[in-house]
Amino acid sequence: MQERQNIAVFVDYDNIEIGVKSTLRREFDVSLPLDALKERGDIVAKFAYANWSRQEPAVRQMAENAVQMVQRLPSPRGDKNGADINLALDALEMAFTHRNVNAFAIISGDSDFIPLVNKLKAYGKTIYIVGGKAFTSNILQQNCHEFISYESLLTDDVRVIPERKYVPAQRDSAPRGSDPAPRGGDAPAPAAQQQQAHAQTQGGGYRRGRPQPLEVAQAMPLVERALSVLQRRGVQPQLGLLKSTMKQLDPSFNERSYGASAFSEFIDRMKSAGYIQLHGTEGRYTIELLSGAAAATSGAAHRKDDALPLLRQVLDIYKLDMEDGASAETVAGWMGKIHADFDMKKYGFQEFNEFLNFAQDNFMVRMEPDEQRGMTVFLGAELTPSAPEPEPEPLRELAAGASAAEVLAEALAEESYSIASPAAEAAPVAEEEEIKPSTGRRGAATSRKRTSTTAAKKTAAASVRRPRARKPVE
Repeated sequence: MQERQNIAVFVDYDNIEIGVKSTLRREFDVSLPLDALKERGDIVAKFAYANWSRQEPAVRQMAENAVQMVQRLPSPRGDKNGADINLALDALEMAFTHRNVNAFAIISGDSDFIPLVNKLKAYGKTIYIVGGKAFTSNILQQNCHEFISYESLLTDDVRVIPERKYVPAQRDSAPRGSDPAPRGGDAPAPAAQQQQAHAQTQGGGYRRGRPQPLEVAQAMPLVERALSVLQRRGVQPQLGLLKSTMKQLDPSFNERSYGASAFSEFIDRMKSAGYIQLHGTEGRYTIELLSGAAAATSGAAHRKDDALPLLRQVLDIYKLDMEDGASAETVAGWMGKIHADFDMKKYGFQEFNEFLNFAQDNFMVRMEPDEQRGMTVFLGAELTPSAPEPEPEPLRELAAGASAAEVLAEALAEESYSIASPAAEAAPVAEEEEIKPSTGRRGAATSRKRTSTTAAKKTAAASVRRPRARKPVE
């Protein structure tokens, strides 16, 4: 009999709140992830970390859901990771002191929790991560036991304009120093217009609902891989085993991403598409992959990495326009203008922000959430030019008739001038002024040269410490 899950929930409120607000244009509702976790086990503890003096509207909903609010004290030097440290310490303490807790749910999209996730998994705990696909690190999604996307928890598809609407600033759609119409003509292609219209529904002051579902063909590589694993194990591929195997191979898999409310509905859609065959009676179905189904879907779906070169080309063209950052909607418009036939769903992305999040994990862009502009995109480390290396100083040339000792003394004198006292710097000048009146024009040049050389030797000798002679031992 499978052990009952006793789940402890830890909410990094600052991270999840600004992530949901900047990508979905919604206020974070803690009841949605809590209801999803109740389907997987019993919630025995709930903690949320934030500076609650600045989060007064959220205090009420936390109290209504019986979430214990942990006050994060701000630091004078900044408290960016203050909640992360407190959350990690409390989670590890609970893992050691409460043996009945065998599952942990972290509601956050911060990749800083990857060491905590790996440590809890090493102690045999089941890890759930709840966050948005558009701002949760893909590395964090793939290293937990199950990733629950916040977008899949939304129930409405209606986009409503709130009272306080933000209108993004109009910017020139053509890159600086480039042809205003890269693909010919002034009007963008119809596909580019659809992309820009889709970007407008995603941005600014619109409250967004659940993203548009993916085609079931996108899930065929994962289904084929899971069926191969079950076949090697010698196990009949029933519905429950197939879903658990798919979750094990890809923790971010969710049938709701494909428009299905349950896994059985997802299987029915794949059967209707002619990809699989069902055998047996209802409730004990076994799945069989039809011959040629994988080959038929290989051309329809692409790997996620295949979309990165297309984005790199767009960022190279508009790199000057991204010096101060650009909104995700602006980058989506650029993408539709340069690549009119680009369809992010073919690469397995429901939203353009999700695609940018994947590019951030590959160091191509850097994303910062902003409540007014939404997700702001900057060039990543891969595309940011590195600082030029300093040029080596040219070698000092020997003056005509000057010896190596004089050149060395002059170099030491130049270095010692920066640390010499004002009295030491004034001494050679005074000596030069005393000699200058007693010489003629030709003699003045000779005495001036001799004075500078003598002063350089004196300064060099003063800047070098000589070791004190030791007395012989009798």
